[in-house]
Amino acid sequence: MSWFKKLFGGGDQPSYKPPEYPPRPSDWCKTLDDLTREMNEGKRKSIGQPEIGWARDYMRSLIPPEARFPQKGDVYRAIKDLEVTYMTSWTTAFTGEGKATIKEGERFWVNSDPVDDEPTGTYALAVDYDKLEERIVDASERSNPKYAGFYFHFDTVDLNRDFELFETGYTNEGEQSAAQNP
Repeated sequence: MSWFKKLFGGGDQPSYKPPEYPPRPSDWCKTLDDLTREMNEGKRKSIGQPEIGWARDYMRSLIPPEARFPQKGDVYRAIKDLEVTYMTSWTTAFTGEGKATIKEGERFWVNSDPVDDEPTGTYALAVDYDKLEERIVDASERSNPKYAGFYFHFDTVDLNRDFELFETGYTNEGEQSAAQNP
């Protein structure tokens, strides 16, 4: 499993038991993005427990009570144009990323089970995978023999704010290639 999936959760894991760690301090207000930014700025050397657990707990506390948590097979449709980060998979120990604009009406589906009942986010693939891949992933990357596809990670809050639930139970059977399974 990739480092990114281990850090943010995802993939098909048979049974997930949340790690045990001390309770989150009452003044803790950092997200996983905040911790990553601190590491990139050199303010910390690594990210580990209990901070990852505290960050997830804090992020979960920001999710409105009426929010719907993503589930495998959900299809979400963008309700406006959005700038997002996408990730690329490679057949080497490397994960790339880039920025792209997804357009109003474009659809994305949750292709794996959440790691818990109230996930702070989820991985998703474009329903019109080939069309979107051609539009946003540079041709030089797509033509690289080690390129293995692209995917997205959306926070639960963002899904509820910037997308509408379009369909449930989607499987994409017969359409999915190996490159589309990060």
